Amino acid sequence: MFDLKGKHIFIAGGSRGIGAEVARFASRAGARVSVNYSRNATAAQTLVEEIASMGGHALALKADVSKESEIAAALGEAVAKFGALDGLVISAGIYEGFPIEEMTTEFWDEMMAVNLKGTFLSLKSAVKHFRANPNGGSVVIYTSTAGQSGSPGFSCYAASKAAQTVFMKSMALELAPLKVRVNCVAPAWTETDMATEKINAIGRERVVAGFPLGRIGLPEDVAGATCFLLSELASFITGTTVTVDGGMGMRG
Repeated sequence: MFDLKGKHIFIAGGSRGIGAEVARFASRAGARVSVNYSRNATAAQTLVEEIASMGGHALALKADVSKESEIAAALGEAVAKFGALDGLVISAGIYEGFPIEEMTTEFWDEMMAVNLKGTFLSLKSAVKHFRANPNGGSVVIYTSTAGQSGSPGFSCYAASKAAQTVFMKSMALELAPLKVRVNCVAPAWTETDMATEKINAIGRERVVAGFPLGRIGLPEDVAGATCFLLSELASFITGTTVTVDGGMGMRG
């Protein structure tokens, strides 16, 4: 298990799916975990109670990542409760798609507001807290393999994810003097409530056939890569993307 003892990790979009699994992993590794959610207070509170039942420390905080005042306030409350910020995981996102002729400007704007603007505002709001930490910190941004190869019918989503990767590289250089490492994790299909319906629509056997390792990814697979990047084991890793795709990218 990775050692995150004494660290404070804030997870933007942490009430379900991969973000929730990261909260569990980080807590088991000794971290105090702040779980941000936008709508589902019940899921966030249930997760906090689950972590507490395992002897961990967690806090649920409501904020829309596309609104600077809300995410800044949530981070401030988290630091007041759990102390210096050591890690930021940006998991909040929308995964939907339309063919370009059916895509509205409203849909495009909402996707970019959450996936891209939300990434910008979450990191912007965290920097002052990292600056106050003499040990710096680690940021993990969730992109997607769709942002590496494109995805017909999901062009807006893929564009937002590709943009996150370039933003990450810029931030890795900009924040290095603060000892803040910035990396991305790019999952392929992962068994979450957000993806399961689409996996079933495509056909589960067809999706599995795309993975050389013979299965669809699990939230635990992504959480493991994330907690590695948050830990001191990755203290010399910044500006890169860890692709968690079971070899799918090798098949094109």
